Parts: sequence; C-alpha cells; structure tokens
Amino acid sequence: MIEQNPLSRHPLPATPAQTHLVPRNRRKRNRLLLFIILAITAALLWKGIWEVEQFFPGRDIFPPDAANPPITELHPIVFAKQNELIAETGKLGISILITDGFRSNEEQDEIYARGRTSEGSVVTQVQGGDSYHNYGLAIDFALRTKKGEVVWDMKYDGNENGQADWMEVVAVAKQLGFTWGGDWNNFPDYPHLQMDFGFSIRQLKRGLRPPVE
Repeated sequence: MIEQNPLSRHPLPATPAQTHLVPRNRRKRNRLLLFIILAITAALLWKGIWEVEQFFPGRDIFPPDAANPPITELHPIVFAKQNELIAETGKLGISILITDGFRSNEEQDEIYARGRTSEGSVVTQVQGGDSYHNYGLAIDFALRTKKGEVVWDMKYDGNENGQADWMEVVAVAKQLGFTWGGDWNNFPDYPHLQMDFGFSIRQLKRGLRPPVE
C-alpha cells in the first residue's frame, strides 16, 4: 500500500500576493479577449464593404453629401490654370486646343461604352463618377498646326525648335500644377491633365470638394 503524503490533503492557503494575481490575470484575459473580438469585427466589416464594392463596381456605398450642389463646369482654379497654359504655350509658338473639360457622369458613361457596348475604340477605363473630369478637375488638350488642323501627334514640332510640342505643353502644364495622364503606368492618357488638390475619387464621391481660392 502506497501511503499518501499528508501534506497533499491540506494545501497551503494562498498568499496575499497570489490572491491579488488572480483578478489581475483575469482582467488581462478579458482585455485580450475584447481586443480579439474587436479585431475580428473590424475585419468582417471591411470584408463586407470590399465585397459590396466588388459586387457593385464603380459605386460608392457611402451616400454623397446632398448639401453640395451638382458640378456643371470646371473648377475656378483649373479654369484659370487652363487659360495660363494656353497663354504660356502660345509664347513658345505652340497653339493648343482644349478638347474636353467638365464632363457629366452620363457623358462619361457614354465614352466608357465605346469599344465595349458601342462602336469605336476604348478610350477610358472609368465610368461615370470615377473620372476627375466629372468633378471639373481635369482637361484634355490637342495641338493645332499652322494650317489649323487639330492633331494628337506627340512628335509634332510646329515651332521647329527641335523639341516635340506635345512634351513642351506637358512641361508647362506641370509647372502650373497639373499632373499628366501620360505618367500613368496602367492606362496612360496622353491628352489628360488634372488637378486633384490631393482629393481621391472616393472623397469626391462622398461630397468633399477642393477649395475655390
């Protein structure tokens, strides 16, 4: 017969330090559990938002601010910079034509349909509401030759200074604060110039607007 240690029948009482450790450890576990629950909830929420946006491409699930009036023209600063661009390139002996400025969502959708559901070639990758043109923050340009012809020839040197007029226009535009669509890697848009003022399309769709002064 194996004898039991009599000490095992009467465990020692917990010390004061051990007594304080129990609720402290319990609080740590509760905080960790709460953190895990919040993290899982946030992950599920963002997963749901992503899935909704994938199911409804081109739509923002957050409604726009109804207090903002509809946009119907170029932003005042963009309009002023456009005129500066025309004037400054004119000094270089280059004549440009602004072929597009503000564009409504309906017009954007019509252009998007080209080469997809209607005749023509694909000219844009974005639908209505997803272009800076739709917020009056972008323009498109072309060159006008000495004969008055409108061309999109990026090698044309009408002022005969040994440089392509197109890139001279781009250089001036960048000095005025425009960004050039030709720098885009995924879908270069060579006639496109825009001023986003640091606003993303998502922010613009939610009703945020750049300052007018």
